[in-house]
Amino acid sequence: MQQKKERYQNSTSQNQKRNGSNRKGQHSREKRTEHKTRDFKEKRSFKEKSSPRFEYEDDYIFWCRKCNLPLIGEKCGLCGGKGEIVYLAQPADVRFCSPYEREVLADQLISAFGCDPLGNRLVLLNKIPGEDKTDEVLVDGFIFGVLRFELSKMDYSFEPSLQGAKILLKLAEGRKVELKKTNRHLNGKNVESGLIESFAGNIKAGNFVLVTAGNLSGYGVSYIGGVDFAALNPEKPETGTKVLRVRKVDKSEVSLHPETPDLRACIEANKKHLQVLGKNAINTIRGIVSRNEYRDLPVYVSFSGGKDSLVVLDLTGAALKQREFKAFFLNTGIEFPETVEFARDLCREMKVPLEEMSSGSAFWDQVEKFGPPAKDFRWCCKVCKLASAGDLKTGKDACALPEEKGGQKQGNKIAYLTIDGKRKHESFSRARIAASETNPFVPAQLNIFPIRDWRALEVWIYIHWRGLSYNPLYDQGFERVGCWLCPSALAAEYARVKVLHPEMHDRWNAFLLEWTKNRGLSEKFVEHGFWRWKELPPKMLRLAEELGISVLAEERAEAFEIEVVGGISPCKAGGFSVEAGVKGIREKEAAEFINVLGKAVYAEELGMLFVRTKNGTVKYFSNGNLLVSSETKEKAVSLFKETAKQFVRLSRCTGCGICEKACPVGAIKIKDGKPHVSETCIRCGKCTESCVVTRYFEKIVPGLDEKLKV
Repeated sequence: MQQKKERYQNSTSQNQKRNGSNRKGQHSREKRTEHKTRDFKEKRSFKEKSSPRFEYEDDYIFWCRKCNLPLIGEKCGLCGGKGEIVYLAQPADVRFCSPYEREVLADQLISAFGCDPLGNRLVLLNKIPGEDKTDEVLVDGFIFGVLRFELSKMDYSFEPSLQGAKILLKLAEGRKVELKKTNRHLNGKNVESGLIESFAGNIKAGNFVLVTAGNLSGYGVSYIGGVDFAALNPEKPETGTKVLRVRKVDKSEVSLHPETPDLRACIEANKKHLQVLGKNAINTIRGIVSRNEYRDLPVYVSFSGGKDSLVVLDLTGAALKQREFKAFFLNTGIEFPETVEFARDLCREMKVPLEEMSSGSAFWDQVEKFGPPAKDFRWCCKVCKLASAGDLKTGKDACALPEEKGGQKQGNKIAYLTIDGKRKHESFSRARIAASETNPFVPAQLNIFPIRDWRALEVWIYIHWRGLSYNPLYDQGFERVGCWLCPSALAAEYARVKVLHPEMHDRWNAFLLEWTKNRGLSEKFVEHGFWRWKELPPKMLRLAEELGISVLAEERAEAFEIEVVGGISPCKAGGFSVEAGVKGIREKEAAEFINVLGKAVYAEELGMLFVRTKNGTVKYFSNGNLLVSSETKEKAVSLFKETAKQFVRLSRCTGCGICEKACPVGAIKIKDGKPHVSETCIRCGKCTESCVVTRYFEKIVPGLDEKLKV
């Protein structure tokens, strides 16, 4: 792959400059954010180090300049010419712009600049880092700009690129600024009022504006609005009020391509490449499924109702014409109605047996205990998915675990095969998936990933090439289809739920509002999506400060209770974790006692207690969520039980003073009837051993081993 890049290095230098320089200017905001994030993390000593981000080698597509079409391979299937490389921001999961997204883009262009020059052209979107839904807009082989959803105003905005600004300037009716001719270097510079020739009246402070200065053209960001500019003294010298900051201007000319091919032309141009991709995927499926050790095992396709599993279902049908297979659909009970209907209808249409495993009301039954799920506290996956997945392996004799067959324990062998649509370009966390892997949640299951190297563009071209029906939600503004209230979904997509399914949105919103009210948090906490994290990332802390939103829950007295969420689970970053909901223990109170486990840091401004021990880490949040992580299952279980013991000690402490007397270094003092542990604690465990309460730990917290599935 590296050789391929070098081969095109010289022939594509112009394109690289177009895309590279644009990306540098285009994402300056994101780069500043990254620096701030880095500084923030360094100040927080309790923050765990994250693994290095994966670097994709295939972070580009090709573009046929003659036919004006995106290519997934080097050669155009229409004209036979070689495509030019177009580099993409990683993870480079470029896709077609959906009908809804195209409407949003058109609305932004027309409302801002009074025109939509793109017409019926093929538009691609490439997701890039941002606070929410953020996409590069690709047209005619260049980056036209960035379409982003801003959490501060809960609406979209469009930032043109240098090339996009030049296209817009030819037709724009608004947001235009003309500068007086000057010899000054303008790129990245502030411009004062004295250098302004004209300033459009519809400009508002913070708007992206189109800029001209003699034979230079490009774009910038306004500091003031058109009304404020009109009120300035026109005689004011150049050193007066700062009016705007120029992002990028130059003398280059950019025009849209005269050819406007449609989707059918795109399919024809990529047909041979699709055939190769399909053949390779089919060979992957056949190669693994036909191995001697797997020949007699049942085969399933994991079908979520999404685009990737749709393609895998079609490929499996082509690969296993002489072998029976089934599709299974995990209905979490919080799926979109469109997804459930599509999954059933498609399998019926394709004549593929479907096993639908439903979690019923499991989510709503548990949400009162655990509170809303979060990106960093996804208890819902364990309750709504893993329980149902367990039904797959035990509900049918053919899928039974090896130790269940004949009543004899045979060890951790593969009992059934599952063909899955997981792809490495979906996210950095999935970047290292292999052709097949055992399921860490269900060890007897072998997962096969035949399209792991595909990008979303290849998936979509395949779907249209094969004429496959797909989930209608993709045309309604959803990049990925999953549970409709998933905290990992985008706020932009959750806003669509309110429009498409107001009754579902209102039910969840009512729960969130009641939940925040009980914790002394404002409605804005819900409105701007802060509920989707337990430990707020830097971008959300900055947003909270900007909007004046308190993110610290009020402390409320409750009876002690600890509830484990779905046992022990593998972590995406490696190791294992145990999650639980805790009541009756304030994190501030625990901070003065938890030193018995390890070095503790209490961040009151974040509402989080962090403990690092020799066996792993403990995070305890102000809303009662507990997360224990370690490198092995055994250590994670041990650390969780030890943490639970300390919480029980704290909640049931009578102030008897036995632990104070047992401490060999005098690190424990009883104050106000509660133990306080100083940093001189050597963590010998004698206080825990001497505590009367811990002798009854298993009675106070019954069935913990069963819940942890030890």
